[in-house]
Amino acid sequence: MPKAKLAITLDTSLVGELDRLVSQRRFANRSEAIEVAVAEKLKRIAKTRLAQECAKLNADDERALAEEGLAGSRDTWPEYERRDPLGRLEPGPRQGPGWVTPCPDPES
Repeated sequence: MPKAKLAITLDTSLVGELDRLVSQRRFANRSEAIEVAVAEKLKRIAKTRLAQECAKLNADDERALAEEGLAGSRDTWPEYERRDPLGRLEPGPRQGPGWVTPCPDPES
């Protein structure tokens, strides 16, 4: 991955902690320690954001939507297409491994 060089200002106590970790060989150098710390913080922020967005969902509404989607008969379900890893439609018959076949209609 390409790297960008930047200058930062840190509290002297943080620099001391960084130097201690580098001297203990937990990190090769200050840059690596800071890069790891920033990457971990960004991952944590992303997970927190997902949790916040999920908390906005109403479980009863989501359940009702899911049940509504399952209520249709097999004839109303869309036909599924097989795609390769790049998302391109694969040619061939619409059956066999990798194809999703709707469940039989319980009323028939």
